[in-house]
Amino acid sequence: MTRPEITVKLSAMIEKKINPHNDPRIYWAKEVTFDYSTDHAVRVDYMRFVPVNNSVSGIEKSDCYCYEVKSSVEDFRSGHGLNFIGDYNYLVMPTDVCAAVSLEIPHYVGIYVPEANDLTCIKKAKRRNRTRPVSEILLMMFRSANRDYRKAVKQLEEMKKND
Repeated sequence: MTRPEITVKLSAMIEKKINPHNDPRIYWAKEVTFDYSTDHAVRVDYMRFVPVNNSVSGIEKSDCYCYEVKSSVEDFRSGHGLNFIGDYNYLVMPTDVCAAVSLEIPHYVGIYVPEANDLTCIKKAKRRNRTRPVSEILLMMFRSANRDYRKAVKQLEEMKKND
């Protein structure tokens, strides 16, 4: 498989892991950008927001899970995309890549590897207090989810035109 094909496969697998039943009560987004329009913008491949409950304090005490997809050793070492800004941070990568870079992975970062058609957690992430406020995380996730929604609507409109 090519590197882009591996990335597509791992991305589909982590989306299924994050929200296996397409539940609207699961809050997640992909390609979430922080510090947009600056020279130090960071993009997290996938984020999931898990509130304690729907009260103000429950939302403030929520947990944010970040997932970075790495398809190769070169991808891991590229210097792009190791943006561990959540309470719990994970790498999603093939087993051989994990074996090659295991000593370079921060101790608090968890690891998912593919096993058949699912992902297996071979190392749980350790809690690390995030440095960004909940309001910023939710706003950036909302912006990313809205971008994806607009793309999907545009694709549907194009399909209707072609019918």
